[in-house]
Amino acid sequence: MKKHRVVITGLGVVAANAIGVDNYEKALREGKSGIKRWEELEKLNFRSQIGGIPDLDSVNLSDHLPRLLAEKISNKGIIYAMLSGLEAWSDAGLEPNSENTDFNSGIIIGAGDLSFDTFINRDFPAYPIDKGESRKLGSRTISECMNSGAAAYLNTILGLGNRVQSNSSACITGSEAVLMGYEYLSEGKADRMICGSTEGDGRYIWAGFDAMRVLCSDSNDNPEYGSRPMSETSSGFVPSGGSGALVLETLESAQSRGAKIYGEILGGHVNSGGQRNGGTMTAANPEAVQDCIKRAIKSSNINAQEIDLINGHLTSTKGDPAEIRNWVAALNRSGEDFPLINTPKSMIGHAVAGAGSVELVASVLQLHNDFVHANLNVENIHPEILSEIFGGSIPTTCLSKEVNTIIKANFGFGDLNCALVLRKYKE
Repeated sequence: MKKHRVVITGLGVVAANAIGVDNYEKALREGKSGIKRWEELEKLNFRSQIGGIPDLDSVNLSDHLPRLLAEKISNKGIIYAMLSGLEAWSDAGLEPNSENTDFNSGIIIGAGDLSFDTFINRDFPAYPIDKGESRKLGSRTISECMNSGAAAYLNTILGLGNRVQSNSSACITGSEAVLMGYEYLSEGKADRMICGSTEGDGRYIWAGFDAMRVLCSDSNDNPEYGSRPMSETSSGFVPSGGSGALVLETLESAQSRGAKIYGEILGGHVNSGGQRNGGTMTAANPEAVQDCIKRAIKSSNINAQEIDLINGHLTSTKGDPAEIRNWVAALNRSGEDFPLINTPKSMIGHAVAGAGSVELVASVLQLHNDFVHANLNVENIHPEILSEIFGGSIPTTCLSKEVNTIIKANFGFGDLNCALVLRKYKE
């Protein structure tokens, strides 16, 4: 069976440091942080009182969403997904279907747990269910709580009739959604798909992580310094919310309508370490991580020497040195031969289920516009990292540099791994 080439024709993003693709690229180039201290978290006795929350006050929702949705939907994860998805669709030169259903286009938008977001502004423990007043829940409770709600609400606007789906795989959710869309399109089952993920933010979503003591708690008075991937002083990740969306399209479809092409997806892979051989619910099995990276490269028909940039997972935790060791082993590249590596987490924090898609948008922008954004807060690179790779592989300023091939990976709770290979489009 013929495999179709799959290209990227549209981008959309809602991130802690910017809303909208142009603003996001500017923020990436300038090294702008979106991480702040939140008074509410201090009042609730959180150890970590910092996080990245997209500034919805900077946009008029009624300018982007139908009035009913703009005024009624309170779930921020769903709002983020609608904003990023609509921007990507428009950026691809496409319009919502006003009457007929488009059976050649679909959606895969993943999410973490939208129900936390739905109840965040309600008195959840004393909610009407336990009082025998369930009729007071409201008509949108189910649609805003279900993880498929983000894709479903986006589709109320777009009217797409092919696969409309939501995946949920912890921190690999966004990259996995894009890989699923790539595989679906390569088999010719649709012409185009909006793929991405979303995550809300705030106390209910972040409390469990705070209880696990995996969040940064030493930078409450200096929030922009909190997220410092690959640093010797990394002390925990900084949580955030956001959403990224990419319009993926078969090359034939994109060419037939003269679409702008940002880049091409060459291949990818997803796997699990099985929570064995060092892998646990919260730690990665090194063998599985390396296997995932190697298989992603093999499926892309390239060799590791062709990779110009790694966009890593790199959460600003004690797992960063282990991730670097896995990259070195999987690519068989070390020292000065190691490619450039970065992550936008130093600017936006870790958006959990939204991370992969927000970071993929950053990857595509770097690929398309030939720059490599900086890693903030790595004045002192972790010595275990420096023992493996060249310090110059970790840029601390924005570089103007031709980027032809990027590998992007995420690793998540449950010992899950996903990697994708992107390349500049060539006919």
